[in-house]
Amino acid sequence: MRHIMLGDLEVSRIGLGAMGMSHGYTDSGTDEAESIRTIHRALELGVTFLDTAEVYGPYANEDLLGRALRGRRDQVVLATKFGMISHTGRGPGNRDSSPASIRTAVEGSLKRLETDHIDLYYQHRVDPDTPIEETVGALAELVAEGKVRHIGLSEAGPETIRRAHAVHPVAAVQSEYSLWTRGLEERVLPLLRELRIGLVPFAPLGRGFLTGKIRSADGFKEGDFRHGNPRFTGENFQHNLRLADEVATVAAEADATPAQVALAWLLAQGDDIAPIPGTKRVSRVEENTAADGVQLTTQQIDKLSSLPPAAGDTHPEAGLRMMER
Repeated sequence: MRHIMLGDLEVSRIGLGAMGMSHGYTDSGTDEAESIRTIHRALELGVTFLDTAEVYGPYANEDLLGRALRGRRDQVVLATKFGMISHTGRGPGNRDSSPASIRTAVEGSLKRLETDHIDLYYQHRVDPDTPIEETVGALAELVAEGKVRHIGLSEAGPETIRRAHAVHPVAAVQSEYSLWTRGLEERVLPLLRELRIGLVPFAPLGRGFLTGKIRSADGFKEGDFRHGNPRFTGENFQHNLRLADEVATVAAEADATPAQVALAWLLAQGDDIAPIPGTKRVSRVEENTAADGVQLTTQQIDKLSSLPPAAGDTHPEAGLRMMER
């Protein structure tokens, strides 16, 4: 597994998103033993970059990683996120990146993760009620105290990124980016490169759609992120199936799986990008990490890059309101 730099932080070029082990999908949280085996297998395959958040569960996913990494903490770069849960009484559903809330959040994450420091601590979504300078100032204090090594932002827009970076270096921005979600290429990605900030794409497989395994939306139950998601419904779904089929065509040419091709395309976009495909199964982490060895031709990359955009928004309206672009 090759490594890259996110700012001054070295990580494996492909990471592991742990969210789905506890949160967000139809069968999340149903097989903890397999999830732990998946984490251990990822480490064996050279994955050093693991991603979670306090809101996943909530809290259950951090607890899971803490147990899975006992005796292995020094093998990983551990990333988690704050800000989707208020610890100052703003109430459920209200973002809170106030310094007081961050102080409570970090202590909880450290305890659950069974560690004395977090390698990469992200603001999960921009808090409209707390100036980013105050948030980053509080994070800078945590860096000075050794509780946090590097700071990050998630789904932040260019102005927020620039203002945050002026207070303290931002190592990485985590945003949805894949063959079917490319909105940050126009404004966000150029700024990240100007400021030497790494990009961590989440949902790099289109929440499973780009693997070609999803041919119907009927199996998504209430509580699954994809249930009622605009990209997984009606005519949008049928349009997007054709995109998945195009990826499968390239995969056949490259003697790889569609998931590997989707990840290889992302890796070909630059040496400052470290996608975090999520899975809770050993077989899938083996498939995903093997994408590091897939070499697409220039023609294949161009063909994938020229695919039309996916139909439908990435989130329902409430989720979109939390995202800057």
